Amino acid sequence: MLNNLPELPEPYAGHFAPLLEALPLEKAMENLVVQRSSVPESIRSKAAAVIEQITDPKAASLVTAAAWLYVDELDLSHRASQSIDTPTGSYWHGIMHRREGDFSNSHYWFNRVGRGHPVFDQVGHGYEPHAMIDQAEAAHGGRGDKSRLADLQRREWWLLLVHSLSEQ
Repeated sequence: MLNNLPELPEPYAGHFAPLLEALPLEKAMENLVVQRSSVPESIRSKAAAVIEQITDPKAASLVTAAAWLYVDELDLSHRASQSIDTPTGSYWHGIMHRREGDFSNSHYWFNRVGRGHPVFDQVGHGYEPHAMIDQAEAAHGGRGDKSRLADLQRREWWLLLVHSLSEQ
């Protein structure tokens, strides 16, 4: 499911490289719902280093929301995503609430994204954000394929990151 992903645009690919080397995409965001980050401090510091390298103010909030989400630091991701008043910012915000287990709030933010976000079609595999929220909620309750959903979540995160950085 993680094949055929587009590359990050430069210079962001270089900024993210140490984080992705320390925590490869196929191992990141294993939990659909995060109670508390279990990512080691050494990896969280690599996420902070990515954020520190971003000089473009428009990209800074997007990268901050994405990088903290990648290492399960939901509060920090939330602070960044709530300041982005675009459909893409609402998308980051919706993922963050889904991952914290606030499923109704996640639905709210995906309603703000609207139906036509370009990443929806790119995710593929029958992706529909509200169905993903419902499936994550069911899997969190012990009903569903957590592994498949975690892979779908990783694919969604990557494609949204590429989209976010390509908009700049």
